[in-house]
Amino acid sequence: MFYVIGESIHVIAPPVRAAIEKRDNEFIQDLAKRQVKKGAKAVDLNIGPQKKAGAEIMPWIINAVQGVVDVPLSLDTTNAVAMEAGLKVCQKKPFINSTDATPERLQALMPLAARYNANIIALTLGSTGLPTTADARIELASETILPVAAENNVLMTNIYLDPLVLTVNGNQDQALQTIAAVRFFKQMADPPPLTTCGLSNISNSCPTEIRPLLNRVYLVMMMGAGLDTAIADALDDKLMETIRILETSDASTDKGKLYLRLYQNYKDGAEFDDSGFDMSKPEISDLVKTVRILENKTLYAHSYLKL
Repeated sequence: MFYVIGESIHVIAPPVRAAIEKRDNEFIQDLAKRQVKKGAKAVDLNIGPQKKAGAEIMPWIINAVQGVVDVPLSLDTTNAVAMEAGLKVCQKKPFINSTDATPERLQALMPLAARYNANIIALTLGSTGLPTTADARIELASETILPVAAENNVLMTNIYLDPLVLTVNGNQDQALQTIAAVRFFKQMADPPPLTTCGLSNISNSCPTEIRPLLNRVYLVMMMGAGLDTAIADALDDKLMETIRILETSDASTDKGKLYLRLYQNYKDGAEFDDSGFDMSKPEISDLVKTVRILENKTLYAHSYLKL
């Protein structure tokens, strides 16, 4: 079953950064509880590099969150010492978020995944920079990430491949490449590796008012291709409703029918068939226009919904 890893405890957010600096248990705990109440099945804890105090901050924030929610935690830091300090105090099987396909990150974190029997999120990003095709992502996964995992005896069922979602603003052609990568990841092994992504990256640098729409439409397409989890905004009620629609096959509304067809089209490896939908309804029109943007059929502009 698909599930969301709540993204909201992220040091880049000024209130979260301030709470970490003050060791404000109550703020962090409240944010964790609200995400789980909305349906998050795991919570990401992004403390950033924290080069000086990481080994103290990571256990503190883990213990604070574990005190109020009973879900797995995703430990997100580039500080390997802080990562291990956090792994030592996790009560449920955690996620290491994240390594990538660079030798230094793989060598630092794959052994930790094996030592602590942790899930590990592996981003298809190599030393040469951003991959621009599905094939480049697949090559990084099959020729670099999975072999290093095998060398370290990391179970395939503990590996979550991340195909690297890029913003549609400036990287519009990459949306479909990322979807294709997810589809091929699921064919790599038996059992196949699991998959995840940083969903909100698709709408980075887009206007605030259209970001949730881009996120949830892209999520439907990714889920159709085989995505297992997403690091996403569990506090977005419409996003969580979209997941419910897909899980229950709720076709009681035009929106539900559209999401279900979009999901099925991408499960079948086909482009979206928008025939039969009433484009005079603003909600339907906005959804169809967003699919066309993500399928690179219409050139992205911040005002695309008005065009």
